[in-house]
Amino acid sequence: MINEMLNDGARDFLTDLTRTFGSRLNILLEEREIRKRQKVLPDFLPETKNIRDASWMVSLIPKDILDRRVEITGPPDRKMIINALNSGANVFMADFEDSLCPTWNNVLEGQFNLRDAVRGTITYDHPTKGTYSLVEKPAVLFVRPRGLHLPEVHFLVDDEPIPACLFDFGLYMYHNANYLVENGRAPYFYLPKIEDYREAKWWNLVFNWAQERLGIRTGTIRATVLIETLPAAFQMDEILWALKSHSAGLNCGRWDYIFSYIKTFKDDPARVLPDRGSVTMNTHFMRKYSERLVRVCHRRGVHAMGGMAAQIPIKGDDVANKVALDKVRADKEREVKAGHDGTWVAHPGLVSVAREVFDKHMPALNQIIKKFDYDVNQSDLLQTPEGDITEGGLKQNVDVGIRYINAWLAGQGCVPLYNLMEDAATAEISRTQLWQWTKHGALLNDGRVIDRELVKQHIDEVATTDSGQLKEAAKLFTSLCFSNVLDDFLTLPAYKRITKND
Repeated sequence: MINEMLNDGARDFLTDLTRTFGSRLNILLEEREIRKRQKVLPDFLPETKNIRDASWMVSLIPKDILDRRVEITGPPDRKMIINALNSGANVFMADFEDSLCPTWNNVLEGQFNLRDAVRGTITYDHPTKGTYSLVEKPAVLFVRPRGLHLPEVHFLVDDEPIPACLFDFGLYMYHNANYLVENGRAPYFYLPKIEDYREAKWWNLVFNWAQERLGIRTGTIRATVLIETLPAAFQMDEILWALKSHSAGLNCGRWDYIFSYIKTFKDDPARVLPDRGSVTMNTHFMRKYSERLVRVCHRRGVHAMGGMAAQIPIKGDDVANKVALDKVRADKEREVKAGHDGTWVAHPGLVSVAREVFDKHMPALNQIIKKFDYDVNQSDLLQTPEGDITEGGLKQNVDVGIRYINAWLAGQGCVPLYNLMEDAATAEISRTQLWQWTKHGALLNDGRVIDRELVKQHIDEVATTDSGQLKEAAKLFTSLCFSNVLDDFLTLPAYKRITKND
């Protein structure tokens, strides 16, 4: 499989791509660090006011993605790909980022699986259920490469690891772009963790280079940017402008957005967030972020995609299952009424629920034509929500964080816990909340101070379950929660662990 996916042509393509854009990416990452050290509150950029004020539109949306009312996401696992493409969703986003543990085998198998999926030849032999294969009209495929900050240590260019985003994007493009175009389709992407419009501009240059190199018309590639960092919420117009001919809209990456909020204000004791469960999309700063995304996207003529419903169907408990489905239904109703043109689900069993809501309230292919004059200012996006920090919330953060890291170290990137599909984004919330609560001595609703001793007590309780199998994950989780300086991403130190023997 390695020789097949990384043949001479693919290696040359990836090498040239990295030599062309790697150094500029390093500069962008350095600029992230400079902004972080400056500790300036995120705000609308004065130097790009002309872009925000001017009347302009992105390029016309391709016909096959005009209707994106239900999108399903998951790792590029062979069975998952087939089930997702057959689920009845409009789009399947194959995820190399938050829901994939990037072992070398997982990454290469994912690319191999997508190559078969693009050609319609993908199958999976189940030991009891027979052979899985694609339906006649599967969902449209999008691919999410890893974030700009992550390396791929198994492929070196000039003795340095290739940026993982270029590896994921480049390998998919090399093997599939021409085939897609020749068959009336196109390569579509989701772009994660962008913090500044200049990063979107960098991606636009990458797209132009790849299309020229492969002999594909400029503008064939389309990408939806996840607005999942606080700085990016102030630069939505600029991000769309940077990707003007390649844009497929913006998406509310709600879980990473909460994570980014915590990171941005990690040193401010006045901006400590309450329990994760109480930071919903009805919270003021989250609702305003969603409203701004709808307003900007519709003004520019492109999709405003809603966020993830993390619930999963609950088998064997009709009452609990109904509660979960009702939560999904209410969340999707909120999104479509607010003006979103589509939404995400994490499980095929939720596709029909989301579709029912959007069909009822959005009979057209999308509702981009509707303009919303939502008024959103800096204070709206920065407002800290009120709410309690409970021992139950603390325990859940500990349990979810350790169990997720344990699964990740074992090669699994998305894990069902407490009837939710947890991925790296929700695990990030868990460990950064504990770091922030401990640093500032936040109070539980019963008056107790959250200190290292209290958090460690709950960590030890989890670590000693399951015959001690969680001890390694608990050790890493503890170091992340109690570090003097908050780590930007748990996946960076965790990646070093999985690649030791990879």
